[in-house]
Amino acid sequence: MNAQLVRAAIVLGLLSVIGPLAIDMYLPALPAIGVSLGASTAEVQQSLMAYMAAIAICQLIYGPVSDMIGRKPPLYFGISVYIIGSLGASFAPSVGWLIFFRFMQGVGACASMSLPRAIVRDNYTGAPAAQLMSLLMLVFSISPILAPLSGSVVIAFGDWRLLFWVMAAVGGLSLILLVFGLKETRPKEARLDSSLGSALGAYWKLIRDGRFVGLSLIGAFGMSSFMAFLGNSSFVYITHYGLTPTQYSLAFSVNAVSFFAVSQATGYLVGRFGLNRVVRIAVGGYVTAMLTLLAVHFAGIDSVWVMGVFMFIAFGFLGLVLPSTSVLAMEEQGEIAGSASALMGTLQMIIAAGIMGVVGAFADNTARPMVIAFAICAVTAFVITQVTLGRGKGRRMQEVPAE
Repeated sequence: MNAQLVRAAIVLGLLSVIGPLAIDMYLPALPAIGVSLGASTAEVQQSLMAYMAAIAICQLIYGPVSDMIGRKPPLYFGISVYIIGSLGASFAPSVGWLIFFRFMQGVGACASMSLPRAIVRDNYTGAPAAQLMSLLMLVFSISPILAPLSGSVVIAFGDWRLLFWVMAAVGGLSLILLVFGLKETRPKEARLDSSLGSALGAYWKLIRDGRFVGLSLIGAFGMSSFMAFLGNSSFVYITHYGLTPTQYSLAFSVNAVSFFAVSQATGYLVGRFGLNRVVRIAVGGYVTAMLTLLAVHFAGIDSVWVMGVFMFIAFGFLGLVLPSTSVLAMEEQGEIAGSASALMGTLQMIIAAGIMGVVGAFADNTARPMVIAFAICAVTAFVITQVTLGRGKGRRMQEVPAE
Protein backbone atom coordinates (compact mmCIF):
# COMPACT_ATOMS: atom_id res chain seq x y z
CA MET A 1 0.00 0.00 0.00
CA ASN A 2 1.31 3.45 -0.95
CA ALA A 3 2.83 5.12 2.13
CA GLN A 4 1.84 8.56 0.80
CA LEU A 5 -1.79 7.48 0.60
CA VAL A 6 -1.70 6.17 4.16
CA ARG A 7 -0.15 9.38 5.50
CA ALA A 8 -2.69 11.52 3.67
CA ALA A 9 -5.53 9.34 4.97
CA ILE A 10 -4.36 9.66 8.57
CA VAL A 11 -4.01 13.45 8.44
CA LEU A 12 -7.27 14.07 6.55
CA GLY A 13 -9.13 11.47 8.61
CA LEU A 14 -8.10 13.02 11.91
CA LEU A 15 -9.06 16.48 10.66
CA SER A 16 -12.42 15.15 9.49
CA VAL A 17 -13.18 13.43 12.77
CA ILE A 18 -13.76 16.59 14.85
CA GLY A 19 -17.13 17.16 13.16
CA PRO A 20 -18.69 13.74 13.73
CA LEU A 21 -17.05 13.59 17.17
CA ALA A 22 -19.38 16.40 18.24
CA ILE A 23 -22.30 14.19 17.17
CA ASP A 24 -21.21 10.71 18.23
CA MET A 25 -19.87 11.65 21.68
CA TYR A 26 -23.01 13.69 22.25
CA LEU A 27 -25.52 10.89 21.62
CA PRO A 28 -25.39 9.00 24.95
CA ALA A 29 -25.79 12.34 26.75
CA LEU A 30 -29.04 13.41 25.07
CA PRO A 31 -31.38 12.08 27.77
CA ALA A 32 -29.17 13.48 30.56
CA ILE A 33 -28.99 16.90 28.90
CA GLY A 34 -32.78 17.01 28.68
CA VAL A 35 -33.08 16.32 32.40
CA SER A 36 -30.33 18.78 33.36
CA LEU A 37 -31.73 21.69 31.33
CA GLY A 38 -35.40 20.84 31.81
CA ALA A 39 -35.83 20.37 28.06
CA SER A 40 -38.04 18.02 26.07
CA THR A 41 -36.77 15.33 23.73
CA ALA A 42 -37.66 17.49 20.72
CA GLU A 43 -35.77 20.49 22.17
CA VAL A 44 -32.66 18.43 22.83
CA GLN A 45 -32.82 17.04 19.29
CA GLN A 46 -32.99 20.63 18.00
CA SER A 47 -29.48 21.16 19.34
CA LEU A 48 -28.34 18.29 17.13
CA MET A 49 -30.28 19.61 14.14
CA ALA A 50 -28.84 23.12 14.63
CA TYR A 51 -25.36 21.64 14.44
CA MET A 52 -26.18 19.78 11.24
CA ALA A 53 -27.94 22.79 9.69
CA ALA A 54 -24.85 24.94 10.24
CA ILE A 55 -22.70 22.29 8.58
CA ALA A 56 -25.05 22.14 5.61
CA ILE A 57 -25.27 25.91 5.04
CA CYS A 58 -21.72 27.03 5.72
CA GLN A 59 -20.11 24.49 3.39
CA LEU A 60 -21.39 26.66 0.54
CA ILE A 61 -19.08 29.41 1.80
CA TYR A 62 -16.01 27.39 2.71
CA GLY A 63 -15.88 25.56 -0.64
CA PRO A 64 -15.53 28.56 -2.98
CA VAL A 65 -13.32 30.40 -0.47
CA SER A 66 -10.93 27.43 -0.46
CA ASP A 67 -10.82 27.58 -4.28
CA MET A 68 -9.90 31.28 -4.06
CA ILE A 69 -7.36 31.38 -1.21
CA GLY A 70 -6.31 27.76 -0.70
CA ARG A 71 -7.46 24.91 1.51
CA LYS A 72 -5.58 25.66 4.75
CA PRO A 73 -6.75 29.21 5.70
CA PRO A 74 -10.45 28.23 5.82
CA LEU A 75 -9.48 25.20 7.90
CA TYR A 76 -7.65 27.42 10.40
CA PHE A 77 -10.69 29.66 10.73
CA GLY A 78 -13.21 26.83 10.97
CA ILE A 79 -11.40 24.84 13.65
CA SER A 80 -10.95 28.00 15.73
CA VAL A 81 -14.69 28.73 15.59
CA TYR A 82 -15.38 25.10 16.52
CA ILE A 83 -13.24 25.43 19.66
CA ILE A 84 -15.06 28.63 20.71
CA GLY A 85 -18.45 26.98 20.15
CA SER A 86 -17.41 23.94 22.18
CA LEU A 87 -16.34 26.05 25.14
CA GLY A 88 -19.53 28.11 24.94
CA ALA A 89 -21.70 24.97 24.94
CA SER A 90 -19.96 23.74 28.09
CA PHE A 91 -21.33 26.79 29.96
CA ALA A 92 -24.82 26.84 28.36
CA PRO A 93 -27.38 27.77 31.07
CA SER A 94 -30.41 26.72 29.00
CA VAL A 95 -31.32 24.62 26.00
CA GLY A 96 -31.64 27.82 23.93
CA TRP A 97 -28.03 28.77 24.56
CA LEU A 98 -26.97 25.17 23.95
CA ILE A 99 -28.66 25.28 20.53
CA PHE A 100 -26.87 28.56 19.74
CA PHE A 101 -23.42 27.26 20.63
CA ARG A 102 -24.07 23.97 18.86
CA PHE A 103 -24.84 26.00 15.74
CA MET A 104 -21.51 27.82 16.21
CA GLN A 105 -19.77 24.47 16.55
CA GLY A 106 -21.29 23.42 13.25
CA VAL A 107 -20.17 26.64 11.54
CA GLY A 108 -16.61 25.73 12.43
CA ALA A 109 -16.75 21.96 12.03
CA CYS A 110 -18.02 21.98 8.46
CA ALA A 111 -14.66 23.30 7.19
CA SER A 112 -12.85 20.15 8.28
CA MET A 113 -15.73 17.94 7.13
CA SER A 114 -16.10 19.28 3.58
CA LEU A 115 -12.61 20.33 2.45
CA PRO A 116 -10.87 16.92 2.77
CA ARG A 117 -12.88 15.74 -0.28
CA ALA A 118 -11.51 18.68 -2.25
CA ILE A 119 -7.98 17.95 -1.01
CA VAL A 120 -8.32 14.34 -2.19
CA ARG A 121 -9.46 15.56 -5.62
CA ASP A 122 -6.55 18.02 -5.78
CA ASN A 123 -4.18 15.05 -5.90
CA TYR A 124 -6.05 11.96 -7.15
CA THR A 125 -8.86 10.60 -9.32
CA GLY A 126 -10.10 7.10 -10.12
CA ALA A 127 -9.12 4.05 -8.11
CA PRO A 128 -6.33 5.82 -6.16
CA ALA A 129 -8.87 8.41 -5.03
CA ALA A 130 -11.29 5.65 -4.07
CA GLN A 131 -8.56 3.92 -2.09
CA LEU A 132 -7.68 7.15 -0.29
CA MET A 133 -11.33 7.83 0.48
CA SER A 134 -11.73 4.34 1.92
CA LEU A 135 -8.63 4.81 4.06
CA LEU A 136 -9.99 8.16 5.18
CA MET A 137 -13.22 6.38 6.12
CA LEU A 138 -11.15 3.97 8.22
CA VAL A 139 -9.75 6.83 10.32
CA PHE A 140 -13.07 8.66 10.19
CA SER A 141 -14.83 5.59 11.62
CA ILE A 142 -12.81 5.73 14.82
CA SER A 143 -15.27 8.38 16.00
CA PRO A 144 -18.45 6.24 15.88
CA ILE A 145 -16.57 3.43 17.64
CA LEU A 146 -14.81 5.32 20.41
CA ALA A 147 -16.79 8.56 20.79
CA PRO A 148 -20.06 7.09 22.14
CA LEU A 149 -18.09 4.91 24.56
CA SER A 150 -16.06 7.93 25.67
CA GLY A 151 -19.24 9.95 26.03
CA SER A 152 -20.88 7.31 28.21
CA VAL A 153 -17.76 7.18 30.42
CA VAL A 154 -17.89 10.95 30.89
CA ILE A 155 -21.57 10.74 31.80
CA ALA A 156 -20.85 7.96 34.30
CA PHE A 157 -17.98 9.75 36.04
CA GLY A 158 -18.64 13.42 35.29
CA ASP A 159 -21.12 15.96 33.98
CA TRP A 160 -22.28 16.16 30.37
CA ARG A 161 -20.65 19.60 30.14
CA LEU A 162 -17.26 17.92 30.29
CA LEU A 163 -18.01 16.46 26.86
CA PHE A 164 -17.60 19.89 25.29
CA TRP A 165 -14.25 20.45 26.99
CA VAL A 166 -13.08 17.21 25.39
CA MET A 167 -14.34 18.43 22.00
CA ALA A 168 -12.46 21.72 22.43
CA ALA A 169 -9.27 19.83 23.28
CA VAL A 170 -9.62 17.68 20.14
CA GLY A 171 -10.09 20.87 18.13
CA GLY A 172 -6.84 22.24 19.56
CA LEU A 173 -4.97 19.07 18.61
CA SER A 174 -6.44 19.30 15.11
CA LEU A 175 -5.04 22.81 14.72
CA ILE A 176 -1.57 21.51 15.57
CA LEU A 177 -1.99 18.67 13.08
CA LEU A 178 -3.11 21.12 10.39
CA VAL A 179 -0.05 23.33 10.90
CA PHE A 180 2.56 20.58 10.82
CA GLY A 181 0.93 17.66 9.00
CA LEU A 182 -0.77 19.07 5.91
CA LYS A 183 0.66 20.92 2.92
CA GLU A 184 -1.36 23.32 0.81
CA THR A 185 -2.81 21.37 -2.14
CA ARG A 186 -4.41 24.26 -4.04
CA PRO A 187 -1.49 25.89 -5.93
CA LYS A 188 -1.47 29.66 -6.44
CA GLU A 189 -1.77 29.38 -10.21
CA ALA A 190 -5.00 27.40 -9.79
CA ARG A 191 -6.51 30.23 -7.71
CA LEU A 192 -6.03 32.96 -10.33
CA ASP A 193 -9.38 32.44 -12.03
CA SER A 194 -11.30 31.90 -8.77
CA SER A 195 -13.62 34.68 -7.61
CA LEU A 196 -17.10 35.21 -6.20
CA GLY A 197 -18.47 35.30 -9.73
CA SER A 198 -16.72 32.08 -10.68
CA ALA A 199 -18.02 30.46 -7.49
CA LEU A 200 -21.61 31.31 -8.39
CA GLY A 201 -20.98 30.10 -11.92
CA ALA A 202 -19.53 26.86 -10.56
CA TYR A 203 -22.64 26.22 -8.46
CA TRP A 204 -24.88 26.90 -11.44
CA LYS A 205 -22.83 24.47 -13.55
CA LEU A 206 -22.97 21.78 -10.87
CA ILE A 207 -26.72 22.12 -10.29
CA ARG A 208 -27.30 21.53 -14.01
CA ASP A 209 -25.02 18.49 -14.02
CA GLY A 210 -27.48 15.62 -13.62
CA ARG A 211 -24.76 13.06 -13.01
CA PHE A 212 -23.14 15.09 -10.23
CA VAL A 213 -26.49 15.82 -8.57
CA GLY A 214 -27.63 12.22 -8.91
CA LEU A 215 -24.46 10.82 -7.34
CA SER A 216 -24.66 13.39 -4.54
CA LEU A 217 -28.26 12.38 -3.84
CA ILE A 218 -27.39 8.69 -3.72
CA GLY A 219 -24.87 9.49 -1.00
CA ALA A 220 -27.37 11.86 0.64
CA PHE A 221 -30.05 9.24 1.15
CA GLY A 222 -27.47 6.72 2.29
CA MET A 223 -26.22 9.24 4.82
CA SER A 224 -29.80 10.13 5.79
CA SER A 225 -30.49 6.66 7.11
CA PHE A 226 -27.33 6.91 9.20
CA MET A 227 -28.34 10.36 10.48
CA ALA A 228 -31.85 9.15 11.31
CA PHE A 229 -30.14 6.43 13.35
CA LEU A 230 -27.88 9.02 15.02
CA GLY A 231 -30.71 11.28 16.05
CA ASN A 232 -33.14 8.66 17.31
CA SER A 233 -31.26 5.50 18.24
CA SER A 234 -30.31 6.60 21.75
CA PHE A 235 -33.96 7.11 22.71
CA VAL A 236 -35.06 3.87 20.99
CA TYR A 237 -32.26 1.71 22.39
CA ILE A 238 -32.27 3.18 25.90
CA THR A 239 -35.98 3.92 26.40
CA HIS A 240 -37.63 1.24 24.25
CA TYR A 241 -35.17 -1.64 24.45
CA GLY A 242 -33.92 -0.83 27.96
CA LEU A 243 -30.18 -0.63 27.23
CA THR A 244 -27.86 1.34 29.48
CA PRO A 245 -25.87 4.22 27.91
CA THR A 246 -22.78 2.01 27.86
CA GLN A 247 -24.65 -0.90 26.22
CA TYR A 248 -26.09 1.52 23.68
CA SER A 249 -22.62 2.82 22.89
CA LEU A 250 -21.39 -0.72 22.26
CA ALA A 251 -24.36 -1.51 20.00
CA PHE A 252 -23.81 1.72 18.10
CA SER A 253 -20.09 1.03 17.68
CA VAL A 254 -20.71 -2.39 16.11
CA ASN A 255 -22.37 -0.69 13.14
CA ALA A 256 -19.33 1.54 12.67
CA VAL A 257 -17.09 -1.54 12.59
CA SER A 258 -19.14 -2.94 9.71
CA PHE A 259 -19.01 0.38 7.87
CA PHE A 260 -15.25 0.91 7.94
CA ALA A 261 -14.32 -2.77 7.53
CA VAL A 262 -16.24 -3.12 4.27
CA SER A 263 -15.13 0.32 3.04
CA GLN A 264 -11.53 -0.93 2.95
CA ALA A 265 -12.44 -3.13 -0.01
CA THR A 266 -13.41 -0.09 -2.08
CA GLY A 267 -10.03 0.45 -3.75
CA TYR A 268 -9.71 -3.21 -4.77
CA LEU A 269 -13.29 -3.48 -6.03
CA VAL A 270 -13.05 -0.24 -8.00
CA GLY A 271 -9.83 -1.34 -9.66
CA ARG A 272 -11.45 -4.63 -10.63
CA PHE A 273 -15.01 -3.65 -11.53
CA GLY A 274 -15.13 0.16 -11.82
CA LEU A 275 -16.97 2.62 -9.64
CA ASN A 276 -20.28 2.51 -11.50
CA ARG A 277 -20.75 -1.18 -10.92
CA VAL A 278 -19.54 -1.03 -7.32
CA VAL A 279 -22.11 1.67 -6.52
CA ARG A 280 -24.96 -0.25 -8.18
CA ILE A 281 -24.19 -3.48 -6.32
CA ALA A 282 -23.66 -1.74 -2.98
CA VAL A 283 -26.92 0.21 -3.21
CA GLY A 284 -28.71 -3.02 -4.13
CA GLY A 285 -27.40 -4.72 -1.00
CA TYR A 286 -28.27 -1.69 1.12
CA VAL A 287 -31.90 -1.53 -0.04
CA THR A 288 -32.31 -5.31 0.35
CA ALA A 289 -31.15 -5.20 3.98
CA MET A 290 -33.36 -2.23 4.87
CA LEU A 291 -36.51 -3.62 3.21
CA THR A 292 -35.99 -6.95 4.93
CA LEU A 293 -35.67 -5.19 8.29
CA LEU A 294 -38.93 -3.35 7.58
CA ALA A 295 -40.74 -6.58 6.68
CA VAL A 296 -39.43 -8.36 9.79
CA HIS A 297 -40.43 -5.45 12.01
CA PHE A 298 -43.98 -5.33 10.63
CA ALA A 299 -44.18 -9.09 11.08
CA GLY A 300 -44.01 -8.41 14.82
CA ILE A 301 -40.36 -9.21 15.49
CA ASP A 302 -39.20 -6.22 17.53
CA SER A 303 -35.81 -7.17 18.92
CA VAL A 304 -32.66 -5.14 19.44
CA TRP A 305 -30.66 -8.15 18.27
CA VAL A 306 -32.59 -8.47 15.00
CA MET A 307 -32.25 -4.75 14.34
CA GLY A 308 -28.54 -4.94 15.13
CA VAL A 309 -27.95 -7.70 12.58
CA PHE A 310 -29.72 -5.91 9.72
CA MET A 311 -28.13 -2.56 10.56
CA PHE A 312 -24.72 -4.26 10.57
CA ILE A 313 -25.36 -5.59 7.05
CA ALA A 314 -26.84 -2.34 5.72
CA PHE A 315 -24.07 -0.14 7.11
CA GLY A 316 -21.52 -2.50 5.59
CA PHE A 317 -22.93 -1.76 2.14
CA LEU A 318 -22.98 1.95 3.00
CA GLY A 319 -19.25 1.61 3.57
CA LEU A 320 -18.98 1.07 -0.19
CA VAL A 321 -21.67 3.53 -1.27
CA LEU A 322 -20.44 6.72 0.42
CA PRO A 323 -16.76 6.81 -0.66
CA SER A 324 -17.57 5.51 -4.15
CA THR A 325 -20.26 8.06 -4.91
CA SER A 326 -18.07 10.89 -3.58
CA VAL A 327 -15.14 9.98 -5.82
CA LEU A 328 -17.35 9.40 -8.85
CA ALA A 329 -19.15 12.73 -8.40
CA MET A 330 -15.86 14.65 -8.01
CA GLU A 331 -14.11 12.96 -10.93
CA GLU A 332 -14.67 15.73 -13.49
CA GLN A 333 -14.72 18.68 -11.06
CA GLY A 334 -10.99 19.23 -10.52
CA GLU A 335 -11.00 22.97 -11.30
CA ILE A 336 -13.88 23.63 -8.88
CA ALA A 337 -13.25 20.84 -6.40
CA GLY A 338 -13.91 23.06 -3.37
CA SER A 339 -17.29 24.22 -4.68
CA ALA A 340 -18.22 20.71 -5.78
CA SER A 341 -17.35 19.23 -2.39
CA ALA A 342 -19.28 22.01 -0.65
CA LEU A 343 -22.42 21.59 -2.75
CA MET A 344 -22.32 17.83 -2.32
CA GLY A 345 -21.98 18.18 1.43
CA THR A 346 -24.76 20.76 1.62
CA LEU A 347 -27.21 18.63 -0.36
CA GLN A 348 -26.40 15.63 1.79
CA MET A 349 -26.64 17.41 5.13
CA ILE A 350 -29.87 19.31 4.31
CA ILE A 351 -31.61 16.10 3.24
CA ALA A 352 -30.19 14.16 6.19
CA ALA A 353 -31.17 16.86 8.70
CA GLY A 354 -34.67 17.08 7.22
CA ILE A 355 -35.22 13.34 7.41
CA MET A 356 -33.84 13.20 10.94
CA GLY A 357 -36.23 15.99 11.93
CA VAL A 358 -39.23 14.23 10.40
CA VAL A 359 -38.37 10.99 12.18
CA GLY A 360 -37.97 12.93 15.42
CA ALA A 361 -41.39 14.54 14.93
CA PHE A 362 -43.00 11.10 14.66
CA ALA A 363 -40.91 9.60 17.47
CA ASP A 364 -42.94 7.50 19.90
CA ASN A 365 -40.06 5.77 21.72
CA THR A 366 -40.48 2.70 19.51
CA ALA A 367 -38.32 1.61 16.59
CA ARG A 368 -41.07 1.85 13.95
CA PRO A 369 -40.60 5.47 12.74
CA MET A 370 -36.86 4.91 12.45
CA VAL A 371 -37.23 1.61 10.57
CA ILE A 372 -39.72 3.14 8.12
CA ALA A 373 -37.32 6.02 7.47
CA PHE A 374 -34.50 3.55 6.77
CA ALA A 375 -36.59 1.80 4.12
CA ILE A 376 -37.70 5.05 2.44
CA CYS A 377 -34.11 6.30 2.24
CA ALA A 378 -32.88 3.02 0.81
CA VAL A 379 -35.59 2.78 -1.86
CA THR A 380 -35.02 6.40 -2.88
CA ALA A 381 -31.26 5.84 -3.20
CA PHE A 382 -31.92 2.72 -5.29
CA VAL A 383 -34.25 4.55 -7.70
CA ILE A 384 -31.78 7.42 -8.16
CA THR A 385 -28.99 4.91 -8.77
CA GLN A 386 -30.95 3.26 -11.56
CA VAL A 387 -31.63 6.63 -13.19
CA THR A 388 -28.07 7.93 -12.81
CA LEU A 389 -25.97 4.79 -13.21
CA GLY A 390 -28.17 2.35 -15.08
CA ARG A 391 -26.41 -0.15 -17.29
CA GLY A 392 -24.61 1.53 -20.15
CA LYS A 393 -24.35 4.88 -18.37
CA GLY A 394 -21.03 6.29 -17.25
CA ARG A 395 -17.64 4.76 -17.89
CA ARG A 396 -15.13 2.60 -16.07
CA MET A 397 -12.70 4.76 -14.13
CA GLN A 398 -9.02 4.18 -14.63
CA GLU A 399 -6.29 4.26 -12.02
CA VAL A 400 -4.69 7.54 -13.09
CA PRO A 401 -3.51 10.45 -10.97
CA ALA A 402 -5.23 13.82 -11.15
CA GLU A 403 -3.77 16.38 -13.48
